[in-house]
Amino acid sequence: MREAPMALTDEAIDKIKGMITSGELGPGDRLPKEADLAERLGLSRNSLREAVKALSMIRVLDVRQGDGTYVTSLAPDLLLDALSFVVDFHRDDTVLQFLEVRRILEPSATALATERMPVEDIAKLQTVLDELGDNPTIEALVANDLEFHRQIAAGSGNAVLCSLIDGLSGPTTRARIWRGLTQEGAAERTREQHQAIVDAITARQPDLARSWATIHVAGVEEWLRRAL
Repeated sequence: MREAPMALTDEAIDKIKGMITSGELGPGDRLPKEADLAERLGLSRNSLREAVKALSMIRVLDVRQGDGTYVTSLAPDLLLDALSFVVDFHRDDTVLQFLEVRRILEPSATALATERMPVEDIAKLQTVLDELGDNPTIEALVANDLEFHRQIAAGSGNAVLCSLIDGLSGPTTRARIWRGLTQEGAAERTREQHQAIVDAITARQPDLARSWATIHVAGVEEWLRRAL
């Protein structure tokens, strides 16, 4: 009985993955020529081709036309980039679950940023808040909110944590816009909480920064629980 094409592709993916995890292929290394690699791994060229295509989609491999196929840097931001693609397919009733994950991750990132962020980066964080005018549109408020949290996540000094938070931001954007359009005082409350977070980071008080970050994300989550 012939194996299904998908099973053969999965086998090819596993074998290439094994070459990388064993250290035989490292970041930046070029894969052997297709015919040579297929023979060496005992694969058909077609299943190998499909495996390379799949691994390039999740940023493990980089196919360079006319040059060959290379292992990427395997940096967390590259590998977790696929997360944002996956979460784009969320259903509205799962937004709360994404917010729950944010409530777990973002306070920890904020506490780490309080300890690790250089003074000049904290000043940039304050600049982000100051750039928001007195009467911002909802779109401007959401964009500012995304940039604010992105800088804090980057300030944690943990590339994996930063990539996870970036990937989870998309599904909750619609909830933030909805909140801004329907809940009176949401914009002002967001600005006040952002300022409290910056003040705690500036004072190097990680527990206080963690608490404000928890309040901030939990506020959106609690409002959405009542609205749904």
